[in-house]
Amino acid sequence: MHFMWFFCIFLEWNLIHPEKRKMKRLILRISTLTFLILCAVSSCTGTKKIVDFSDKEKLAFEKQEGDTVKIASDSTAYEIIIIDPGFNLWLASVARPEGYYSQSYLENRNQILVTNWNQRAMQPLQYGANLYEMQIDYSRNIDYGYEVNYKLYNYFVYFQRKYNQRLGPWLPRI
Repeated sequence: MHFMWFFCIFLEWNLIHPEKRKMKRLILRISTLTFLILCAVSSCTGTKKIVDFSDKEKLAFEKQEGDTVKIASDSTAYEIIIIDPGFNLWLASVARPEGYYSQSYLENRNQILVTNWNQRAMQPLQYGANLYEMQIDYSRNIDYGYEVNYKLYNYFVYFQRKYNQRLGPWLPRI
């Protein structure tokens, strides 16, 4: 019964004030159109940030000879072997020097990067089996030492830049 009473009052108000109803429709149309225009303009002005490569970095990316970098820690018996042409040259000539990052910074970044790497390694059809060949066993509870974290982090930066990948929410930069 109350519903019917409310409905009659609503109908009566619309019949009495048709100019207000027209004004509301006009305001709604203008605000919808304004919103759509703002969305279109903001999507058009956003551009992807292009990563610039130095000559040294380009040289490392173009290197065809295989070189091997062994990342190991004697205290944890943990070892990663990277066979990616150019990484050793890139690490020596382009990467930030050891000591630039703190160990906690490297550990936090590596945790995110390893997680994303492993997710992609488990989906070879979507992300390419040639890029993400195997998972990386990395635990937050193990202290791998500075050198392991430094080289692993820098490999992720090298990998992302060389193969145009994004493993984290930030652009891989040096």
